[in-house]
Amino acid sequence: MPAHVIDFATSPVEPLVRDITDPAIVEAPYRSHTWRHFTNPGKHFTAGVWEAGTHKEYCDCDYDELCHILEGQVRLTDADGSSREFGPGSTFVVAAGFKGTWENLSQVRKIYVILGT
Repeated sequence: MPAHVIDFATSPVEPLVRDITDPAIVEAPYRSHTWRHFTNPGKHFTAGVWEAGTHKEYCDCDYDELCHILEGQVRLTDADGSSREFGPGSTFVVAAGFKGTWENLSQVRKIYVILGT
């Protein structure tokens, strides 16, 4: 493997398992698994794979996130009620300032890249 290249398929990492239970954040509790394959804290940059079952989460994003859906279906709805669904093969950015909801309509697995502020 070339130096400074991280292949998600061959870089084993243990998943970070989180139970999200705060009713201010979610309608109902859910569990997520996150495999952080790369982190650069100095640049507020993280990349990896995330998966979780069905749930609805309230978002007030102070970071930019690129998402590539590998499995499942999600719906994003902004504070004005405009929504859009994304499925396998969809790639999109949730930009800082997004306020609304993220809904996993099924089990979802995505590649993510987060650039914080």
